[in-house]
Amino acid sequence: MIPFELTILGCGSASPAKERNPTAQYLKWGDRSFLLDCGEGTQMRMLHYGLKSSRIEHIYITHLHGDHFFGLIGLLTTYGMLKRTSPLKIFGPPGLAAIIELQLELTGSVLSYILEFITWESSFAKIYEDEQLEVFTIPLSHRTPTCGYLFQEKPGLRKIVRHLVESLKIPVEQLTAIKEGADFAGSDGVVHLNETITEAPRAIKRFAFITDTVYLPSIAPMIGEVDLLYHESTFNNENADKAISTFHSTAEQAAMIAQAAGAKRLLIGHFSAKIKKDDLGALLSEATNVFNNTILAEEGLKVEF
Repeated sequence: MIPFELTILGCGSASPAKERNPTAQYLKWGDRSFLLDCGEGTQMRMLHYGLKSSRIEHIYITHLHGDHFFGLIGLLTTYGMLKRTSPLKIFGPPGLAAIIELQLELTGSVLSYILEFITWESSFAKIYEDEQLEVFTIPLSHRTPTCGYLFQEKPGLRKIVRHLVESLKIPVEQLTAIKEGADFAGSDGVVHLNETITEAPRAIKRFAFITDTVYLPSIAPMIGEVDLLYHESTFNNENADKAISTFHSTAEQAAMIAQAAGAKRLLIGHFSAKIKKDDLGALLSEATNVFNNTILAEEGLKVEF
């Protein structure tokens, strides 16, 4: 089993706060690494926590508010100065490529690697797929086009019950087809159904990254039964009206999404600068009253799943 490991690089919202950096998360899956949003100072946070930015294959930007991408141009030009050679994919909203390309042009920055932008529309869609992993956009409701992301492993092959390989004399050349779901016909003509000679593969792991959005129950079916849900929780219940007017969510609303989605664990972050570190416990209580398995994002926190 390949574990996921998520490191919080920043859990603050738009206004600066002493205790918190703007949004960024480093997602490690085996020997592969991905960056989710890239607020100001992200590359410094990676250095601070000993994370290898050079291993990042993809960067996923949720929207064009500065606290989610103002650190991107600095990271990209650093890669150029370090003579990165591996290609880099950046997934994000319309306009992101134009902004970055203009910054590179006007600063005379020359990149040493291939930079590819993949622009999404605000819909539930698969935007990346390889032999092991799938990534989907989750349409959100904010003041500018915004999408969260769902990362999920691809299902593995079924497992043949070991002792049946010998007792049924299953030929080696048929093993792969059986693992892929085929039945087996023995030399005596008896057909052994696939489910009787194999075991289901282990359950796939799934992670959803949801920020920024007003409370949006419609996303729950899209992120059903995720192992870890990160959901923005900018405000507490006392400021629920402000959450509505700014198209953000409260901690309680994040917990309601986790509950509706059947998530295994909830991680809340993107805290308003007005909520001091000592007051985050009250925010956590509002969430755990609805969804018990909730944890607070904090700088440097690592979550494995």
